[in-house]
Amino acid sequence: MNDVFFDPVDAAQLLFSTNLNPKTGRTDFGAACAVDFINAFKFYDRFATRDLEGEAMGIPFYPWFAVSGRSASRNDVLSQRDAVRLRSCWGGMTAFEGRWFQQNVTSPDRPFLSFTNNTPHVMPGEIGLNPSGALRFRYEIDPYWDASECCLIHADLQYARSGRDIKDDSGIYMNPYVRVAYDPDTLRWLPWTRRTERLYSGVHHLLNQYVGFPWPNPRISKEPGDTVRERVWVGVDGKYEDIERVAPPGRFCGARGALVLNEDGHGGHNGWMSLAAPPDPA
Repeated sequence: MNDVFFDPVDAAQLLFSTNLNPKTGRTDFGAACAVDFINAFKFYDRFATRDLEGEAMGIPFYPWFAVSGRSASRNDVLSQRDAVRLRSCWGGMTAFEGRWFQQNVTSPDRPFLSFTNNTPHVMPGEIGLNPSGALRFRYEIDPYWDASECCLIHADLQYARSGRDIKDDSGIYMNPYVRVAYDPDTLRWLPWTRRTERLYSGVHHLLNQYVGFPWPNPRISKEPGDTVRERVWVGVDGKYEDIERVAPPGRFCGARGALVLNEDGHGGHNGWMSLAAPPDPA
């Protein structure tokens, strides 16, 4: 959980009701996320959330996800499912299947969870794992390629649980019925604004088309373990180079640019500033 206001009943619903198996009476998920709001209409955590095809979100009001590919996540929202299939999320409050953070998850059928450090541009050995081989949070090493650690941990988790066959169900879910907010007034308004939100879907689709959401990600199709050539900014005052390396999980998490926190607290939201990537002459 991060700095959110929430109803304790919703926390219990996230744990014990998300993707409930009617035969066993137990929930089945690798991770289950709430939906967080910065005001009564606006979804907040776009940085960590990716739909089932790894695409970034649409304009941040209901139904949140843009029409893209099969639009599975958007269709799950509009179908009023309590377990919207995603590739990653956070939403202010997230529950994990804890055993992946406690046990060794490396095995011959999951070679993509560890990488050899053959060159300075290949991911370091066992990134995303602690010394026991269990999952841990990690960061994106490339300059001007930004990814949330909250997205990367979900990327590692789904591959640890399921291997590479995750196109229809990654085991990562968002529960739209569990909603949290960053101030108490917004939390009080949420039960009221959700009553009319299903009217927004048409306008949402038109606005996404107008602004071009989801924005393209040149690395979205890279699968873990594949040998790939990627364009990387090398050095602080360097240049772009095409680097051959092994792809780790989570290429869908990133985007060109860098998110930094100003020391004096000025800038964008709460001092965060987004720096554009240097222009690429290629």
